[in-house]
Amino acid sequence: MEKIFSNNRVSELLNIEVPIIQGGMVWCSGWRLGSAVSNNGGLGLLGAGSMYPEVLHEHIQKIKKATSKPWGVNVPLLYPDIEQLMKVITDEGVKIVFTSAGSPAKWTPYLKEHGIKVVHVIANSRLAKKCEDAGVDAIVAEGFEAGGHEGREETSTMNLIPLVRNATSLPLIAAGGIGCGQQIMAAMALGADGVQIGSTFALAQESSAHPKFKEYAINAKEGDTMLTLKQLAPVRLLKNHFFKLVEEAQQKGASPEELKEILGKGRAKKGIFEGDLEEGELEIGQVAALIKEIKPVSQIMESLMEEIQETKKRICK
Repeated sequence: MEKIFSNNRVSELLNIEVPIIQGGMVWCSGWRLGSAVSNNGGLGLLGAGSMYPEVLHEHIQKIKKATSKPWGVNVPLLYPDIEQLMKVITDEGVKIVFTSAGSPAKWTPYLKEHGIKVVHVIANSRLAKKCEDAGVDAIVAEGFEAGGHEGREETSTMNLIPLVRNATSLPLIAAGGIGCGQQIMAAMALGADGVQIGSTFALAQESSAHPKFKEYAINAKEGDTMLTLKQLAPVRLLKNHFFKLVEEAQQKGASPEELKEILGKGRAKKGIFEGDLEEGELEIGQVAALIKEIKPVSQIMESLMEEIQETKKRICK
C-alpha cells in the first residue's frame, strides 16, 4: 500500500496511514466506530450531528482512550447548539474537524485559531472558491449517490470530482457512492487525493446503528434508495412506509409546510438508531446494494486494501 499512497496529500495532512476517512454519519458514528477506523489506518470521525454537547464530550473522552491514532469530529453547521459543540471541541483539544451543511466562512477562522485542521463538505464546484477563501485545509466533494442529505444539483460523484478538481488546488476527498477498492481507485483517477466512506462503515459491526437497520440495508437492491423531500432538503432514503407517505404527499402537491408536518422530529433517530423500519427515516447510500454482510472495521479495511491492489494490477495489465 505504501507505493499507492506514498506522498499522498490527505494522508500527510491528517497524519494517517491511508487516505480513507469514515463519514461522520448521524446515529452511526460513535467512539467505537471512529476508534476502529483510526486503529486500522484511516481517519475515524465522531458524528456530532446526532449528539448533544454533553454526549459529544462523553464520546470524545472514550475515543481518546480507545485510540492513539488521529481522529476527528464531523459538525453540521446548522446544528442548533453549534456554539456549545464548538466549545466542547476546542476545550477537549480536538485536532481535526469536518464541517458541513453551512458556509465554511463562519467557523473556519475560529477553529484555525485553535490549531484545528478544517475540512469542509461541498456538493458543487462553486463552493470550492469559498472554501479556499475561508482557509480550509481540504475539501470533501460529495456526489448525490451518498446517503442522507444531498446537494440540490444532484451531481454524481463521477462528474463532481473533476469539476471540483478543476476549481481548486486544495487536497480533495471524494465522497458519495464509494464503498470498495475499485471505487476508491476510480475516485483517485478522477483527481481525488482521498475518499470518505459512509454507508459501508454505517453497516459495520462497530457502528451504533440499530441491528434491524443494518439488516434491512444489506438486503437493499439496486434502486431501493431514492432522493426525496426535495422541497425541503434533498435526502436519500431506503424505501419504507414513511418514504411512501412522503412520495404520495408530494404527488398530491403537498406544500413544504405539509411535508414538514409529515416529517416531524426525530425520524432519522427512529429509523437508524431505534430500528423502526416502517416509520423511521432510513438514510443510506446507493452503495448499500453492494454490501452483503455486516463485518468488523478491521475486515472492511483489509478488503479495501486487497481490492485496491487487485484493481491496480488489473489496470496495469
